Amino acid sequence: MPASAGVVSSRDNPHFKRLRKLAESARARRQSRTTLLDGPHLIEACLQAGGELRTLVLSAHTAPGLADQFAAALPQVRRLVLSEELFALLSPVATPSGMLAEAAWLSPPRPSGPALVVLLEGIQDPGNLGSILRSAAAAGASAAVLDRACADPWSPKALRGGQGAQFFLPVEESADAGTWLAGKALQSVALSLEAETSLYELDLARPTALLFGNEGAGLTEALRAAASMQARIPMPGKVESLNVAAAAAAALFEAVRQRMAR
Repeated sequence: MPASAGVVSSRDNPHFKRLRKLAESARARRQSRTTLLDGPHLIEACLQAGGELRTLVLSAHTAPGLADQFAAALPQVRRLVLSEELFALLSPVATPSGMLAEAAWLSPPRPSGPALVVLLEGIQDPGNLGSILRSAAAAGASAAVLDRACADPWSPKALRGGQGAQFFLPVEESADAGTWLAGKALQSVALSLEAETSLYELDLARPTALLFGNEGAGLTEALRAAASMQARIPMPGKVESLNVAAAAAAALFEAVRQRMAR
C-alpha cells in the first residue's frame, strides 16, 4: 500500500491540511465531492456500497491488526499515519477510533416501487439529519430531498449519525422545497403538531413525500400550505412533541407497515 514516510506530526503537511479542510468545511467537501469517514463501520459501509476510498488515515497508535486488515483489502489506497495530536484534530468524536478514510461521494440509484420521499426543511443539527437519513434508508425510501437551510449530509457528524445511510439513499441537496413539490405527482404530507388528521388515517402506500421541518420552528407556513395535506403523529402520553428524527422514523415505518400489508 502506498504510504507516507513514517508518522506525520506537522500541521503543515499538505495531506493533513487538505484532510482538515474536508473535516471542517462544507465548501471543501462540495468542491472535491469527497468527505471523511470515521471508523471501520463507515469505511465498510462505503466499500459495501461500491464506494471509492482515496486515503486511509491512521493514528500512530491504531491497533496493528485492524490497520493491516484494511491495508490488505485496499492495496492501491494511499496510507497516511498521523500523530495522535493531528489525528484528534481530524476526528469528529472525543474518543477517536484510530481510523479515518477520505472517500468520494456516491449517487446510489433510486429503488423501484411507489415513491417514498423525505423532504427536509431547515434541519440544522447534523446528528438529527444523519439519523433521519438512516431511518429513510432502512425504510427503503426513494430519496431524501434537503433544502438549502439543512446541514451538510456529508459532514463527518452527519455521516456518523447516518451510519453510512448516505451511501445507500439518494440524497438531493439545496432544493427549493416548494418548487420541488410542485413538479411531482405524489401526495405530500406535512407533519405538524397542529394538524387534526392522524397520520395513521392516511394511505401511505401511495407515492408519498413526508415533510419535516426545523427542530425548533417546524415547517414554514408556506411549505405547509404547499403540501397536499397535514397530519400529526398521535401522542397519548404527556410529552408535547417528538424529536424530528424520532417523528421521521415513526412516519416512515408507518408507511412501511402499510406497504407490507398490501
